[in-house]
Amino acid sequence: MSELVGVETSEGIRTVTVQRPEKLNALNAQVLDAIDAAVIDAGRDASLRCLIVTGAGEKAFIAGADIGELAKLTPIEGREHARHGQAVLDRIEALPIPSIAAINGFAYGGGLELAMACTLRVASENVRMGLPETSLGILPGYGGTQRLARLVGRARAYELVLTASKGVTAAEAERIGLVNRVVPAGQALTAARDMARAIAANGPAAVRYALDAIRSGIEMPSVEGRLLEATLFGLCAATADMKEGMTAFLEKRPAKFTGT
Repeated sequence: MSELVGVETSEGIRTVTVQRPEKLNALNAQVLDAIDAAVIDAGRDASLRCLIVTGAGEKAFIAGADIGELAKLTPIEGREHARHGQAVLDRIEALPIPSIAAINGFAYGGGLELAMACTLRVASENVRMGLPETSLGILPGYGGTQRLARLVGRARAYELVLTASKGVTAAEAERIGLVNRVVPAGQALTAARDMARAIAANGPAAVRYALDAIRSGIEMPSVEGRLLEATLFGLCAATADMKEGMTAFLEKRPAKFTGT
């Protein structure tokens, strides 16, 4: 794996760390490619139960895109750059396992966009986040306008994007639904790992199907979403893990799931 991105795996949980602290872990083309490679590799590993993304050091999760790189883009290059960033974040969002952003410092621009592509977000209480792109004469280009509106609602998304806010606190982010949990400073990664272990303790197939039901169903009319849910529920009934989960409950013992 690239020196720009560290990868560590334990207990079925893979942690991907952006390692560019001298630039506050800012995203450039090389970092995006390294993240993409790590995500593709994670998607192919059937032994994994959860993916965590974080940034090296305590100052920044990912402080945004590399402005020096963006400033040189032509219009055509700009569109291709945005599409490349979108493709990387789409792969994170589409992983067959849940992903958690451990936000341990500044999360601006592309950094917050990456965090929003994750299934869940845990933030240290001292972080600041926002989408300041319009103050630079651009707009969020890695899917941020779309994911933010879906997470916090249209009115709040208009406010945060159009004012180029960089002052969203962890507490405010939790209040509006931008992050799931706020923890003491320095504890974001620990809390994310605790959450990942809680996910990993459940039936792997059930977690995958539940992820699909929410992720795909929310884009469907309610009637179609419920049909999808029922179909996936039926698929769960065909797994050995369902039988093990039910039997373990009745026998008052921890389940031993195998992912089959």
